Amino acid sequence: MVLPQHDPDQIPVALVIRCTPERFLAFVMDAERYADIDDKIGAIDWVRRTGDVTEFKFRPALPGLPGPAPKLVSQMRLTPGERVDVRYAPLPQNRLNHRLSRFAASFVAEPAAEGTKVTRTISIDFAPWIGWLLEPILRRHLPADVEREIRGAKERLERE
Repeated sequence: MVLPQHDPDQIPVALVIRCTPERFLAFVMDAERYADIDDKIGAIDWVRRTGDVTEFKFRPALPGLPGPAPKLVSQMRLTPGERVDVRYAPLPQNRLNHRLSRFAASFVAEPAAEGTKVTRTISIDFAPWIGWLLEPILRRHLPADVEREIRGAKERLERE
C-alpha cells in the first residue's frame, strides 16, 4: 500500500508552508519535535543523530488499528535542502518489523512562491498473511491522518 502520487493507492499530500525548505526539513529531522504533530509516533525511547542520519526508537501507533504496534527503530536520511527519506533502521534492528512489513516514507521540500511546497509520501507493504487484514484499515484511516500531520506541521512552523 502506497500513499501519494499517481497510483490509485496513493494520496498526494502536498501543501505550501511559509518557511524555507531547510527549516521544514530540520523540523522533520528533530524526531521529538515532529512527534508533537504526528500521532503515528508514540513514546520515543531514544534519538541518535550522526550527520545527516537520525535514528530513533519509538512505539508507533497506526491509525485505525487498536493498540500500539511493536517498538521499532526508524532511520531518517536528510538530503540537505531537498528531502528526508524514512525507513526502518537496518537489521539487526527491527527484526519483527522487517518480517511483517516494508516501510518507506519521504518528505520532499521544494521552494515555492509563498514558501516551501512539501510533499509527504508513505509506503507500507505487509506480509500477505497479515496484509489482507491491515491494508484495508490503513487505506480508510491513514490518508486523513497524514493530511492532519502535514497541516499540523504547517500550523506549527508558521506560528513559530
